[in-house]
Amino acid sequence: MPVIHFSDPAPDPAEDRPALSRAVGTPPRRLTFERYASGDGGISMGDWECEPGAWRIAFHEGRHEFFQVMSGRLRIVDAAGNGREFGPGDAGIIPAGFIGTFEVLERVRKRYAMIDRP
Repeated sequence: MPVIHFSDPAPDPAEDRPALSRAVGTPPRRLTFERYASGDGGISMGDWECEPGAWRIAFHEGRHEFFQVMSGRLRIVDAAGNGREFGPGDAGIIPAGFIGTFEVLERVRKRYAMIDRP
């Protein structure tokens, strides 16, 4: 497999929306441009875009995500009501076992690295 450079053309995106049971309001459209996935499914890296909207998230004990916002704004609020906002250039980690709400305030594009361990 060749080295991946994020300036190369992005692959076609996978489109989805949060499940109605998790959505807070109308489920927003999300696009995932996965640039790398390990053969065992334990690592996924790429770019992700989403229109404004919010949904509840619950990471299992083996899921971790690092991300960096390229454009737009988002807010992540934990189950205790503690929130953090992220804008262009900001980076963050959603740790394993996190439960809360993910809200896109302005159409966002972020770069992500997701680690999924059983």
